[in-house]
Amino acid sequence: MSAPIELDIPHSLGKQAVRDRLDGGIGKIGRMIPGGAQVDHRWEGDTMHFTVGAMGQSIGCRATVSDANVHAIVDLPGFLGLFAGKIRDVIQQEAPKLLK
Repeated sequence: MSAPIELDIPHSLGKQAVRDRLDGGIGKIGRMIPGGAQVDHRWEGDTMHFTVGAMGQSIGCRATVSDANVHAIVDLPGFLGLFAGKIRDVIQQEAPKLLK
């Protein structure tokens, strides 16, 4: 397993609004991946745990909502770690769209 990708996505929406938007937008992740993906999620307190399954790979993720940002951690399996920089760039660009 490669080192996880960690990033912060700033917001000024309040925790509940962010939670609502993440719940409503989590399905968009599957549509962003060529060929589609299965996305499952659950909440534990202010942390959403979700798994993205595509192309025979399963990616575990956590997003913790605070008053000022969402701290995301993405655990990339095996060979996907080779693409960590590119994946991080895409997440950094696309993640704020889930909060709109």
